[in-house]
Amino acid sequence: MRSGPTNTLVDVPGLQVGHAELTGEGALSGTTVVLPGPDGAVAGVDVRGGGPGTRETDALDPRTLVERVHAVVLTGGSAYGLAAASGVADALGAQGRGFPVGGPGEVVPVVPAAVVFDLGRGGRFAARPGADTGAAALAAATDAPPAQGVVGAGTGTVVGGLKGGIGSASTVLADGTVVAALVVANAAGSAVDPTTGELWGARHHLDGDAELPALPDDRAALLAALRDAAAPPTLNTTIGVVATDAGLTVAQCSKLAAVGQSGLARAVRPAHGMTDGDTFFGLATSARPAPDLGAVQEILTAGADCVTRAVVHAVLAARTVETPAGHWRAYRDLVAGV
Repeated sequence: MRSGPTNTLVDVPGLQVGHAELTGEGALSGTTVVLPGPDGAVAGVDVRGGGPGTRETDALDPRTLVERVHAVVLTGGSAYGLAAASGVADALGAQGRGFPVGGPGEVVPVVPAAVVFDLGRGGRFAARPGADTGAAALAAATDAPPAQGVVGAGTGTVVGGLKGGIGSASTVLADGTVVAALVVANAAGSAVDPTTGELWGARHHLDGDAELPALPDDRAALLAALRDAAAPPTLNTTIGVVATDAGLTVAQCSKLAAVGQSGLARAVRPAHGMTDGDTFFGLATSARPAPDLGAVQEILTAGADCVTRAVVHAVLAARTVETPAGHWRAYRDLVAGV
């Protein structure tokens, strides 16, 4: 397998990504929107963590009426941040994008969402995304490679006490099918092997992935620095999107989301705990034909790998952040400082 041309979610044709961050004193949060084409994308979901915050996930059950979503919202702000999805839905409805329910222009956009816990990390508990943040992220959506690290929904995230962020990765299969993931890494578990200082997901590295930092010969000093820098445990949640241009069903998209959770468990230990609300959405733009069973299995395998690599990219793209509420050190900065 090889990575796609940008090694991000937008390598799946038809998908766009937009970020928006809160501004002002005490703010450290934001919203990310994944936007398919006007007809939407087939979608499924898998909720694995013990403390999820979600919207419209029941509508993605294969037994329900709706098959396509018109956007996916990933946002900070815990349950309060779900308001960002209302801003996205309002804007899409004004554009005429949505599920037809009446005459011309009478539509209801299907906009599932999931949140991460980042409340108060900027110093002000009430600084959280709202409808205006969601609308801004939607307006920023483009098919250019999305920024990674401390942006959008990854602005206030933490992974195992170190700074988290947004990461993305893609894979092109032998038949040309594209599979990609975008992850908001905000885990109670650690992305770092405590016995070596290496990232758990580094073994899944592909050519074209972000360069891994050279670890110092003095591993004991590195391990001590990592332990000393880790902030105390908090509430968390890792969320994301796994997508393909293959023609999948709703049930197969749900399975794609589920194997994305397996990819997370390879990159973060432990995952899916009681203080994590780990939620993944599976999307299919269906630009390519429906795959046979063997091809579906390849897509699922690639999806899990993309999530693992995306978590690595999130950790590597993160930068150290200090606010009145705390000091979150970035993995790359710690390695370089030993």
